Amino acid sequence: MDDSITLPKVAQVLAGAAFGGAENFYTRLVCALAEAGQIEQRAFTRPNEHREHHLQQAGVDTCLHRLGGKLDILGNYRYRRALQKWQADIVITYMNRASYLTPKGDYALVARLGHYYDLKYYRHCDYWIGITQGICRHMIDGGFPADRVFHIPNFIDETIAQPLPRDSFNSPADQPLLLAAGRLHRNKGFDILLRALVDVPNAILWLAGEGPERNALEQQAKELKIVDRLRFLGWRNDINALMCTADIFICPSRHEGLGSIIPESWYNQCPIIAARSQGPGELIAHRQNGLLVDIDDDKQLADAINELIASKDFAYSIQKNGKAEYQNKYSKHIIIQQYLNLIHNLVKSHEYER
Repeated sequence: MDDSITLPKVAQVLAGAAFGGAENFYTRLVCALAEAGQIEQRAFTRPNEHREHHLQQAGVDTCLHRLGGKLDILGNYRYRRALQKWQADIVITYMNRASYLTPKGDYALVARLGHYYDLKYYRHCDYWIGITQGICRHMIDGGFPADRVFHIPNFIDETIAQPLPRDSFNSPADQPLLLAAGRLHRNKGFDILLRALVDVPNAILWLAGEGPERNALEQQAKELKIVDRLRFLGWRNDINALMCTADIFICPSRHEGLGSIIPESWYNQCPIIAARSQGPGELIAHRQNGLLVDIDDDKQLADAINELIASKDFAYSIQKNGKAEYQNKYSKHIIIQQYLNLIHNLVKSHEYER
């Protein structure tokens, strides 16, 4: 690109946890936009060795701040002063804390919502991005102007992975292998999956993630007498490899804005079964690119798992259609171009409004 062209300056602001779906996507998106070379970026985020390493490798200028609560007056002042000094054209914030800590300014303030968050944290922003149509409707129904709400889905880590040995984690290699992943929280519905596992003979479940429900799930597994068929994997960074290994991926969430987990299953050609929560209910075409079951219905879930295990042809059709869905709507190059188009359009629009 011609060095004489002034690139839009975009500040990317995240005050997230050490690990998580939104945190991983933030890093993935910022690095991919840097690779595209059409904007100038600065990442404003908390210290995190993993995130800092990836941003540094991508050549992203990074400014570290505590980004604490409202009582962190000095830390928040330093963040706002650094943001103002950089003179961004656009500031994109992720999740509640980064959004309410970031004031209006001479820049276009854009909030990205990955879930059905409380809208009070976002009302001062100029524009909004929702990762599903449902989240966009949530914002519009909440009073945000429809012409300033944009739908841009997530893309996933497209690293091609090799399957793990099926006997990994002391698993019998000749049994059906199920996979679930996410924070071990009640919203994720893993307790329903454990109940369904009782009615899926011989299947082994790999459960990847950590969270406050870990002890409760371990106790439930003992009560259901399925301990020998359940493997707690902890927090993993190799979801693609896990999906390449498993026969079925299961998302039993009671609440799920979208997350990257559905596109990840499609990309890795792992047939998916999901509860009809917000995101999966919007994305999955039942019996075409996945199976949908009612929320909190372990019997339906068990029946769906058994059906896919019994019919390899049906499972293959789900794989094939899911892969096509990802390539047509959610692939990295498509989503990055949508972000770049929006950024350039908003720069022009904001300059005109000023």
